[in-house]
Amino acid sequence: MMSADKLLACGRGIFITRWMLLEVQDLTFCYPSGEGKVGVRSLHVAAGESLALIGPSGAGKTTLLKLIAGILEPKSGTMTLEGVALRGLSPSARRELRLRRMGVVFQDFALLDYLTVGENLLLPLSLGEGAKASHATKARTLVHRLEVGGYWGKRSVELSQGERQRVAIARALVHDPILILADEPTASLDSRRKDMAARLMLEECKARGAALIMVTHDPELLPRFDRVVNLEDLV
Repeated sequence: MMSADKLLACGRGIFITRWMLLEVQDLTFCYPSGEGKVGVRSLHVAAGESLALIGPSGAGKTTLLKLIAGILEPKSGTMTLEGVALRGLSPSARRELRLRRMGVVFQDFALLDYLTVGENLLLPLSLGEGAKASHATKARTLVHRLEVGGYWGKRSVELSQGERQRVAIARALVHDPILILADEPTASLDSRRKDMAARLMLEECKARGAALIMVTHDPELLPRFDRVVNLEDLV
């Protein structure tokens, strides 16, 4: 992986520019029903950058995250992550890329109810490159920071909505992804835990030169991001 910043010579001096991690161009998508159309003319997200994605309900914010994650396949356009073209990859290749390089927080959390918190956190790693001791250590650190460390051996079905949401956030971060896609990740949290979760995701983004795209309707969170983008402005 390239560093978050790249040095470029300019006359007598040197200036720093961020390397574009994710590039989306002329993207179009429509569900088979003909509803849920999404069009993105241009979206670029740099390494180390945090972006809040806003817009009215039904505008396609969740759909855009699923397109970037490779869960849905666009009708046309281009998407590249670290210079790798995402469109046209096989379903297995998209899944592998998602497991290794992306962290996704789904609106419905996508936890397996019959697994414990610890098993849910480490399962994606075992499906990808394999869980290592360092991953287990980081997983425990994350759940403690998110105040769900005491539930490590508890099945996720026994957790509250807010607890499940925090476990989903930890799972998205445990494998050090270079791109974090979070769909309303603080919607079920009270004010204090909302602050805690948002701060953790932003810190992870900055510390490792990862990019964060967060869908949110919470205006209190917007000043924390490098950029706020309205999906309707991308059409």
